Amino acid sequence: MKKYFFLFALCVIFALRLFAQTAAELETILSADAVTYKQAASLVLQAAEVAASGSAFDYAMEKNWLPATATQDAEAKLDGVSLLVMQAFNMKGGAFYTLIRTPHYAYRELLYQNIIQGRADSDMAVSGDLLLFIVNRVLERNEGEL
Repeated sequence: MKKYFFLFALCVIFALRLFAQTAAELETILSADAVTYKQAASLVLQAAEVAASGSAFDYAMEKNWLPATATQDAEAKLDGVSLLVMQAFNMKGGAFYTLIRTPHYAYRELLYQNIIQGRADSDMAVSGDLLLFIVNRVLERNEGEL
């Protein structure tokens, strides 16, 4: 009986520590004026429930879900984040996106689908607020399709 209690307590402690780590990471992202590609990949892949072996950034680069010139510590641009979101959530797009899966056409597709709203430029840096807004819009859209 003591063994099961100890095992249960260990699992609870591990789960709480994991939640605290995720909450701290989310708080860091929210407070950022410009997130990095590493932060964007981590958040988007977690939200899309993509199980990445190793680093989320490395996984996204390996799958060509980020611009070829992206580095971990570089400011994430809106077109690069658009490609990451479209690919991670396995979103369907129009003819140009389907044929040529580039950041530019991913950005245009998210504009067309009204996920990116307001004044936006494909080359603008993505803030933590904007990243969470985009991910939330995609999750709401996906939930409505179920």
